[in-house]
Amino acid sequence: MSRNIRRLINSVEQPQTFSDGAPASSLQEGGTLVSLDKGRLAVRRKHKGIVFKSTMSRDGNEIIDKKLTTNELEYKRKFVDYRTFIHNFDDDLPASKIYMPWQGTGEQSTSSSPTTAYLTPFKMICEKLIVRFEASDLTVNITFGVERKDNGDNTADVVATYNYTSSFVNNTVAVINNSDWSASPVIPANGLASLTITAASTDLTDGDTYNFFVTSVWKTFIEI
Repeated sequence: MSRNIRRLINSVEQPQTFSDGAPASSLQEGGTLVSLDKGRLAVRRKHKGIVFKSTMSRDGNEIIDKKLTTNELEYKRKFVDYRTFIHNFDDDLPASKIYMPWQGTGEQSTSSSPTTAYLTPFKMICEKLIVRFEASDLTVNITFGVERKDNGDNTADVVATYNYTSSFVNNTVAVINNSDWSASPVIPANGLASLTITAASTDLTDGDTYNFFVTSVWKTFIEI
């Protein structure tokens, strides 16, 4: 064996295998290290002083530790994302339940209106309800609700409620999170979703019409 070949072999570190907590910092130039990282097999190789890492899975699930950047993305079957909807309306709010719009700016007293129900193409969970009220009396308790009509029936079922007892501040945002609801605010695929608001009294608007700005954020399980 020539001297140059022996020098080349000796200059490259042979692959090493470690369990969890592999000392990647100990890699020599050109070296390869195979280790278990939180149950995933990871291969690291050092090139020009930089350690490159590639992970492998045994079940087909891939996890990206940090940001994924791509020029083009196409999904074949399903993924999860977050979608927002606008429910703005103006009203002299009564002391009774009304249904907020999913389109337009007109609230209704029933979920049977095509503007106050959303036919969900996928399973959805309400992650946030963001409200901003322009009102005269901000001490009135307000109950928010999520309702649904299942595929095949016309009965409005109450999915979850939240009683907002804190004082509202004029033109200031209040946020209702997923964990604030009385139950998980889930709407199945092919259901009709509705959002309701019920003031404890008419003092909130006191005979005047005010603007109500409402945006909902839904975790959406998209499956084609």
